[in-house]
Amino acid sequence: MTQLVGQELATGTTAPTTPTDEEQRRAGQWRDIWHLFTRNRLAIVGLVLVAVLFLTAALAPLLTSYDPYDQDLTNTLAPPSGDHLLGTDPLGRDQLSRIVFGSRIAVIVGLASILLSTVIGVIFGAMAGYLGRGWDTVIMRVADVFFAFPLLIGAIVIILMLGRGVLPVILSLAIFSWATVARLLRSSILSTREADYVMAARALGGTGWRLVTRHILPNSFAPVLVFATFNVGVAVVAEASLSFLGVGVKADVPEWGNMIAVGRGYVGTSDYLWLFPSIAVVLTVLGFVFVGDGLRDALDPKLR
Repeated sequence: MTQLVGQELATGTTAPTTPTDEEQRRAGQWRDIWHLFTRNRLAIVGLVLVAVLFLTAALAPLLTSYDPYDQDLTNTLAPPSGDHLLGTDPLGRDQLSRIVFGSRIAVIVGLASILLSTVIGVIFGAMAGYLGRGWDTVIMRVADVFFAFPLLIGAIVIILMLGRGVLPVILSLAIFSWATVARLLRSSILSTREADYVMAARALGGTGWRLVTRHILPNSFAPVLVFATFNVGVAVVAEASLSFLGVGVKADVPEWGNMIAVGRGYVGTSDYLWLFPSIAVVLTVLGFVFVGDGLRDALDPKLR
C-alpha cells in the first residue's frame, strides 16, 4: 500500500476508483426501473410519440417549406394535395406548417406550466408534510381554495387579468395545478418520514435539511413524477381549449386550438381543417399518458 501511494505521488496519478456500494445500488435500481418500463409496450409507444413531438418542435423550420403565417388568398380552403399535404385554411395558410409549428406551443406550454406547478407544489407540499402542525393546516386550506376553481375557469380569470399570450397561459395553468402536486407530496411524505431508514438517519444525528433532501424527498417523489407526466397532456388540452375559446394565444398564432376553432365553421365541408389538429392533440395526450402509465408501473416498489 505504501509503495502504491509512493508511485502515485511520484507519477502524479491516482489509483482508479471503484463505485461505492451506494452507487452500485442506485445503478441497479435505475436498471430495474428501465427494465420494467420497457416491458410495457404502450409505454414504449408513448415514448416514441413524445420523442416525435419534441423532434417536430425542435426541427419545425426544416420539416416544411411554408411559413405558417404566409397567406395565399388565391388558394384558400384547398383540400390536401401534393403542394399542401394537409390542405390550406380560409386565408390560404398551409395546414401542415401550422400544425408543425403548433407543436412548439404545445411543448413550451405543457412543459413550462407543469415544471412551474411542480416546483411550487413540491415546496409547499414538503413544508406541509414535514413541518406539519400550523404549516400543514394553512397550506392545505389554501390548496382547498384552488381546488374549488375548475382549471379552465380559473385560467380564464387569470388570462383576462394578464392578457392573452403564451406566458399568461403558462402562469394560469401553473397557478391552478400546484395544489394537486402539494397534496400528493404531503401524503407521500407523511408515510415516508416514519419509515425505519428515516428514523435510523435521525437517530444517527441527521439534521432536518439533510433528512428531507437525502432521505424523505427522493423516496416520496415518485407519485409527483408520475402525476407531472400525466399532467403534461392535461396542460396541452387545457391550452388548446383556452385558444379554442378565444382566450389563449392570439388568433393568428399557429396553435392547435386556434386551428380547431377555425375548422369549427367548416364541419361537413372542409373537415380536414379541424381533424388534423385534433389528431395532433390526441396523439400528444396519448403519448404522455402512456409514458406516465409506464412510469407508474416501473416506480412501484412492489414490482421490483
